[in-house]
Amino acid sequence: MQCRSCGTEIADKAIVCYRCGAGTTDPVRKPVPIRPGGRPSLIPAIVILIAALAAFAAADASGYPRELHITATALACIGALWLIVGLIRRR
Repeated sequence: MQCRSCGTEIADKAIVCYRCGAGTTDPVRKPVPIRPGGRPSLIPAIVILIAALAAFAAADASGYPRELHITATALACIGALWLIVGLIRRR
């Protein structure tokens, strides 16, 4: 028998070609197609939450504590929403 992929002479009972590794028969099951988009990453949400914590920690030492508290609160809200949406979409 000859390999369908590379044409090498292989044994009649061979499952794969020893030269190129191609299968000698069609697969019984077809692989599941991958959905476009995939799972959303949670890493950006974690980075945003860490930045919010750093802003909260640095707010009192800065010259603009009120503005930094507002920025940190906004970052914390965005990070929390991103994390919640990401966890819901993973189900």
